[in-house]
Amino acid sequence: MSDLLEDEDLSSALKKCPEWEYEKNAITRTFEFEEFMDGIDFVNSVADIADEAQHHPDIRINYTKVTLKLTTHDAGGVTEADVELAQRVDNLVD
Repeated sequence: MSDLLEDEDLSSALKKCPEWEYEKNAITRTFEFEEFMDGIDFVNSVADIADEAQHHPDIRINYTKVTLKLTTHDAGGVTEADVELAQRVDNLVD
């Protein structure tokens, strides 16, 4: 199990993925796409990297918007595993 990031470490880690926001023991980011299927393709790509990392996000699909929420449930908040996955997801779109 990964250790929770302390406030200072979390602030520093989020500088690596500035599009993500911290809220309620998780980091979230919403992505917007031109078409519904573009979002679905993105979700499938996220699923591949999440499964490889053995760390799975909560995913909400709302037509052309996809919101990802990352938290380490066993640790009760954000860990380095969440930040690493956020960076990998960012690499898909940025």
